[in-house]
Amino acid sequence: MRNLLDTATLSRADALRILDTAEDMSDTQRREIKKLPTLRGKTVVNLFFEDSTRTRISFEAAAKRLSADVINFAAKGSSVSKGESLQDTAQTLQAMGADAVVIRHGASGAPHTLATSGWISAGVVNAGDGTHEHPTQALLDAFTMRKRLYGDDSRGRDLTGTRVAIVGDVLHSRVARSNMWLLHTLGAHVTLVAPPTLVPQDVSAWPADLVYDLDEAIAAAPDVLMLLRIQLERMNAAYFPSEREYARRWGFDARRLAALGADSIVMHPGPMNRGLEISAEAADSAQSTVLEQVANGVSVRMAVLYLLLAGSTTTPATTSTGEERA
Repeated sequence: MRNLLDTATLSRADALRILDTAEDMSDTQRREIKKLPTLRGKTVVNLFFEDSTRTRISFEAAAKRLSADVINFAAKGSSVSKGESLQDTAQTLQAMGADAVVIRHGASGAPHTLATSGWISAGVVNAGDGTHEHPTQALLDAFTMRKRLYGDDSRGRDLTGTRVAIVGDVLHSRVARSNMWLLHTLGAHVTLVAPPTLVPQDVSAWPADLVYDLDEAIAAAPDVLMLLRIQLERMNAAYFPSEREYARRWGFDARRLAALGADSIVMHPGPMNRGLEISAEAADSAQSTVLEQVANGVSVRMAVLYLLLAGSTTTPATTSTGEERA
C-alpha cells in the first residue's frame, strides 16, 4: 500500500487486509507494554491545515506505539499563515526526510494532489479533505461494527447483509461519504437519512437509499445507526429553521433510542453536539460505541501506518517477550 487517499477506490481485499491487521494491532494494545519496534527509524509527519483533536492525537499515538518519530505540523502559527503554498510545505517536509505524511486539509483533493504531484516521495494518508473523504474514520467505524456484530470471530469477515443508517449532515460530511463507499464495498446496505437541505444535489449514483424521516429509518430496524455531527462551521446559509427544530425532527433522543432494536448499535464519529444530533441518554447508553470507536481508531491507524511503511505482506509476529520478530 503506497497511499490511503479514499475508500471509493479501496478494494474489498485491501479493506479486509487493513481491518485484519488492525485486529493484530488491537491485540498488542491489551498488553502491559503496548509499544512495538516495527517503525523504528521512520518519521511520520502530521500535516494538519484544519483544527483536530481526536484524529491528530490518534495518528500520533498510533505512530508512537509503532516506535516511529512523529512531527506535528499545524498550519496556525506556521509559515502557511505567511502565504507558504502546499508545494513549498511538502518539499520542506521532503527535505527533512519524512517517510509518511498524514494530511488534513480544508480543500477537497489536497491529499491526492500531494500524493501524485511528485513533490514528495513519502506515503500519504488522507486524514480528511474538505467535504470529500475521511478513509481512516470509515475503516475504524467498520472495525467497530465487525467487533460488535461478530465479537472474537470478526477476523476475515465483511459486513454482508448489515443494515446501516447514516443520519444527519450528509451534505458537508466526508465521514458519510467514506463510510458509504466502504460499507458498500464490504457488502452492507446503506440508508442515508437527512433533511432535504442537507443532502447533496445529485446522489443518484451513490450506492445508498435515501429517506428524509428518522422515525421511518428506525422503524426499518437498522443494525447500525450512525449519527453525523452538524457542521455549523461549514454552513453559510440556514439549512434548517433552528437547532431545536433539527433536534426534534432528526435528533436521536431517548424516545428514539427506546424505539431502536435492543441489538442495534449507535455510532458517532465525534465530536458530538449533545442535545442536537444525539442526546446524552443515547450517547452514554450501552448501545453506544463512541468510546470504542476512539480506541479502535488507534489500532486501525497503526495498521494503516504499518502497511504503508513496513512494506510486509504479513502481520507483525511477536516473540514470547512481546518483541516483534523480523
